[in-house]
Amino acid sequence: MNVFSRGIRNAFRNSIRTFSIVLILGLIIGLSLAMLVARQAVSQKISSVESSVGNTVSISPAGVRGFSGGGNPLTATQIAPIQKLSHVTSVDESLSDRLTSSTTNLQSSIDAGSLGRRFAGNDGGQNIAQSGGFSGGNEGSATATFSPPVIVLGTTNPSDLSNTEGGGTFKLTSGKVFASTSTDNVAVIGSSLATKNNLQVGSTFTAYSTTITVLGIFDAGNTFSNSQLIMPLVTLQTLSGQAGDITSAVATVDSITNVDSVTTAIKNQLGSAADVTNAATQAQNTIAPLKNIQTISLYSLIGAVIAGAVIILLTMIMIVRERRREIGVIKAIGASNINIMVQFMTEAITLTFLGSIIGIGLGVVAGNPITKLLVTNSANSSAPTGAGRFGRAFGGITNSITSVHGTVGWSIILYGLGGALVIAILGSALASYFIAKVRPAEVMRAE
Repeated sequence: MNVFSRGIRNAFRNSIRTFSIVLILGLIIGLSLAMLVARQAVSQKISSVESSVGNTVSISPAGVRGFSGGGNPLTATQIAPIQKLSHVTSVDESLSDRLTSSTTNLQSSIDAGSLGRRFAGNDGGQNIAQSGGFSGGNEGSATATFSPPVIVLGTTNPSDLSNTEGGGTFKLTSGKVFASTSTDNVAVIGSSLATKNNLQVGSTFTAYSTTITVLGIFDAGNTFSNSQLIMPLVTLQTLSGQAGDITSAVATVDSITNVDSVTTAIKNQLGSAADVTNAATQAQNTIAPLKNIQTISLYSLIGAVIAGAVIILLTMIMIVRERRREIGVIKAIGASNINIMVQFMTEAITLTFLGSIIGIGLGVVAGNPITKLLVTNSANSSAPTGAGRFGRAFGGITNSITSVHGTVGWSIILYGLGGALVIAILGSALASYFIAKVRPAEVMRAE
């Protein structure tokens, strides 16, 4: 019988010990694989999030916040150089305007209510006169005849309305959207505005003394956004007499790690003419739990491998001590230290291999649940709080990072088997030293 077959058979000499060691090693290897799955899944998610979430820079005219504040619009000439900056992948431009009874036949789908009348009264009557409602300089003069204006947005990115006033997520319910470079007299309108004015795809309405065709209808998920209409940027600029004007722009960066440098470059480019902001810090804070999981899974993986190696080490030392006489006899009949070491290493590898079979099974079953548990707990413990559009935005990021799915592929299984081999070799290394120290004559004399 050669040293390999003898090593394999020796692994089963004590069934109770074999079962216990294999079970413990299986749990350790299973934990190692689960941590490896978690680390791999989280690493992939971090790369995905860094290239798609929190990687935008918002640009608006200095002092402008929607239709509040003041300032002057930016121009296409000012925005054009931003597209050429390093790490900027695209720049979406938009222009906001308000349609009143004097510029459109559309009726707003928003009920003014007490808030609308109060805000209108505080406007000093200027916007009220424009909208065809009541006039007057204070709340007391407000009447229920006031109708809010219809917000119109011209954009070069009609498929993403996340930057419209009031926030919301664009979802086309019927029809289609226009091309980003379109100059046609068309619009995509909110579902509430369409219902209020009995409009559907193909219907027409009047704005800026021009007939506009309804190209599509969208649902943005909130009442305010669903009362708006979206038009091609160039079309709105031309019809409203604001050629080249831009009231908002969003620069998309290739990775969240480059957002700060791009923000600085844009500020240097536009100077005091624009307010430039980004959410990189908040996005990084949201990703932080995933990076913590990376660290935890790495340390857990290292700890599990060391624990497995120690268990094999202690087991093999115990076995060597039990078989000192057997080792002495084998040496006496001509076996070399190397042959005996290979025999014991084969025994250790056999035990570890059996444990790895159990461990791989546990890793396959538990890898994804453990990953989701780690991610969910970490995300919940660091989820940002807040209300309004800002809070909703980062609620979306939190939902994004919690959608992590861990899978055990062949690469993970191969890593597991490789780790098991490392455990077996490290665990039997010191035992080999004790084998070399056994002297046949001393063993025989002692026995």
